[in-house]
Amino acid sequence: MTARPEVQRARSILPFSTFLAFRKNPLEFLSATAEKYGDAVEMRFGPQRVFFLNHPDLVRDVLVTYDPLFMKGRGLERAKRLLGEGLLTSEGEFHRRQRRLMQPAFHRQRIQSYGAVMTEHADRLRQRWTDGDVLAIDQEMMRLTLSIVAKTLFGTDWANQADEIGQALSTAMQQWRRMMLPFAEYLEKLPLPSNRRFARTRQKLDSIVYSLIEERRREGKDRGDLLSMLLEAQDVEGDGSRMSDLQLRDELLTLALAGHETTSNALTWTWYLLSQSPEAESRFHAEIDTVLRGRLPTIDDIPKLTYTENVFAESMRLYPPAWIIGRRALKDCQLSTCRIPAGSFVLLSPFVMHRDSRFFANPLQFDPDRWSPELKASRPKFSYFPFGGGSRQCIGEAFAWMEGVLLLATLGARWHMRLVPGHPVFLQPLVTLRPRFGMKMTVGKRSKDLASHES
Repeated sequence: MTARPEVQRARSILPFSTFLAFRKNPLEFLSATAEKYGDAVEMRFGPQRVFFLNHPDLVRDVLVTYDPLFMKGRGLERAKRLLGEGLLTSEGEFHRRQRRLMQPAFHRQRIQSYGAVMTEHADRLRQRWTDGDVLAIDQEMMRLTLSIVAKTLFGTDWANQADEIGQALSTAMQQWRRMMLPFAEYLEKLPLPSNRRFARTRQKLDSIVYSLIEERRREGKDRGDLLSMLLEAQDVEGDGSRMSDLQLRDELLTLALAGHETTSNALTWTWYLLSQSPEAESRFHAEIDTVLRGRLPTIDDIPKLTYTENVFAESMRLYPPAWIIGRRALKDCQLSTCRIPAGSFVLLSPFVMHRDSRFFANPLQFDPDRWSPELKASRPKFSYFPFGGGSRQCIGEAFAWMEGVLLLATLGARWHMRLVPGHPVFLQPLVTLRPRFGMKMTVGKRSKDLASHES
């Protein structure tokens, strides 16, 4: 364990000046705050005490060691307006119950059965592209991952609704910044156009999800997917009850959002980084050609696609989809020399931690080789935490890793991508870390297209 400094206090002239600086550019604000004040800094967001912690030991303390003393932060509390009491937003015993019911769907054997669906959907996508197409790769990845979630977890086909659902989820997430404003609960009661848009969005998503639940209840057939399991699941460790339609709605909507949004963003940033790194891209394609030799990848290929996995890991280091994690202290908590009073908010930022030169040499450089077993073992565990940690660690982490590698290998076997000249690339930290103006890229057919020899 390394030594930790005492908590520093950030100074602000006006009551809300610190919060306004955070809201204007949260990534720049948090990075500058860590550089100026160190690993633990106390700030005031108006009347609220906020602690920004930026050391792996402190991250472990909050997410693992003293996890029962914290609950979700303000952002996910506000997200209940859309997601209800889903796995991402629920707390306490109810959260533990829901996680117990859902865990079997994410066991290793079950996840492996999803691999063929992932590559099949990616193969369909790559066959629709033509050489020289200029595409919004962020939207292409969104449609791809949403269709995979729909098929693997819900046993349905959202191909014709992918754009509509994706747009609805995007509209809902655009509200996140406003949800974080002080007195947001009062603003939501006003007849504002944004409130009406949000109400229409929620109504649209509810209609789609409740229709799916009704159809599957009427069908009464076990398709072997997550929805079938949830329809039949009983809380044998609790009162033996099954999920209501409302509980199913909350979980399905949460999984639809979390299951496609994070991976689609991670893939989008990966294609961008590869397009800016010719050497890494060349090694990426060479590994795919050597391992696959023209066929579609399977889960058995994943251990051989080590560089591809390293590319994906490095992309999530530089651009972690979950760029910030918030917690609220339920009780006074002593984290070594850092005391967190009850009621205070704690901020942890994978984005800032992942770019810390103490743990990653040349942190702004895209370098997949930093994920060699030796270098990984030399770093503290919570210097890298794109999926969180502890009891709230993302239930779909293994799903996301497998999906990322298989989709990169399937698409990369046939295509390379180039950023459209002049296209602006800026970060947009909403619920996830998106490219503010999308990601316009030109897809080019690889000259050595082993994928064309598929049977």
